[in-house]
Amino acid sequence: MKKDIHPKYTETKARCACGNEILVGSTKENISVEICSKCHPFYTGKQKLVDSAGRIERFRRKYAKFQNQ
Repeated sequence: MKKDIHPKYTETKARCACGNEILVGSTKENISVEICSKCHPFYTGKQKLVDSAGRIERFRRKYAKFQNQ
């Protein structure tokens, strides 16, 4: 490898919006992320409920005139 062309690699903290801090290795300092494994629904098992009934009714109203033909 050539000398003096690579960025400095150090350990830094990645901070999540939920307040969790993770020690990681990176070439950047003070990393901020919006979501991490502590607050992501896939890892926590808490899924966000979506109003699918409202979407279905809106779809039916929009295409009701095509069903009557």
